[in-house]
Amino acid sequence: MQNIIAKFSEAAAQPLEYAMQWKATNKKRVIGSFPMHFPGELAHAADALPIILQESPEPITVGHGSVFPFYCGYTRSIIDQSVKGEYAFLDAILFGDHCVQLLGAADVIRYQIPSNRILFNQLISSMSAPWAFEESVKAFRSLREELEELTEHRISDASIWNSIRVFNKNRQLIRRLYELRSAGKINISATHLQHIVKSSMVMDKAAHNDLLEQFLSKIETQQAPTSNGIRVFLSGHFCHPPKPEILDLIEECGATVVHDDLYHGYRYIATDIEIDESGDPLEAMANWYLLRNKRVPCPTRVDQEADWDGYLVNAVEQNKIQGVIVLMAKFCEPHMYYYPEIKEAFESRGIPHLLVETEHESMPMEALKTRFETFLEIVKRRGAA
Repeated sequence: MQNIIAKFSEAAAQPLEYAMQWKATNKKRVIGSFPMHFPGELAHAADALPIILQESPEPITVGHGSVFPFYCGYTRSIIDQSVKGEYAFLDAILFGDHCVQLLGAADVIRYQIPSNRILFNQLISSMSAPWAFEESVKAFRSLREELEELTEHRISDASIWNSIRVFNKNRQLIRRLYELRSAGKINISATHLQHIVKSSMVMDKAAHNDLLEQFLSKIETQQAPTSNGIRVFLSGHFCHPPKPEILDLIEECGATVVHDDLYHGYRYIATDIEIDESGDPLEAMANWYLLRNKRVPCPTRVDQEADWDGYLVNAVEQNKIQGVIVLMAKFCEPHMYYYPEIKEAFESRGIPHLLVETEHESMPMEALKTRFETFLEIVKRRGAA
């Protein structure tokens, strides 16, 4: 089981190296994309490897000259990697429109690597609009045509449905891990689970599924040690994962991470695409796009039928959460705008929570340790009272 975890961790730690090796071995295209809303199934159906571009742990150096210092760490890191030429092997990069900072990053990358094909997938952000479904189908249809031209590969409905099955299976296998962890039937660290999700964003999905099935078959037969940690929910971090040392520190201080809505977590795998091969797969994708915001609401989308604070309160109640740790990436505007509503909802219901602002650069771990220990002690005493 440790060997399987090591493979997940290696792909998560070196995503570009994995993609370059895959391209050299398979002689096929690799398409990078910004996170959040791109359906990788379309690139997969075009016989390419879709990878979600990841924040690099390396310090930001030459990229400083191309971006404002008040951009989030993920955006600055993406720009830094592009300036250093690390994306030169990509056959295309797909940009979304869910953040002003990422739109700025798209312009910088267009300028820095003009030889790379740039695709822009603008999905409607008003999810409750009467025309939301129609506009989403139109956006996916346009993307399908662009990918066909790029790859010189016809993307048939049958190939899309096949890709959907592969991706659905991947999400279902990871959700099984979440279900087992939440029920206390397995003991898997937050860092290891993050590596599993992150590696699924860059690895060949079929290969990742094989590893997941092997891992589940082994971990389900093991006796999970009893955990007396405080049941914690992690929330936030939309584009890049929290630093592993932060996740490790939370658990070292006496917490058990039971659930999350992190992008490199449950948000990414919460929703499947419904399969009906008699219908249009692009319409199924549009339904998936609209439904996933109801499953785990996103502050970059507007939906009158779903709100993030309400989702979090329900998640706390359903999973018997004792405290919530909100991890907010520094300068993340969508999160900053929404946090006051979350804070008000938690306080009105007496839900203990701690806000931690994270940075790309090094963070004061001793100070964080004190904050985590204090928060968990408050939760413990409140529960005893």
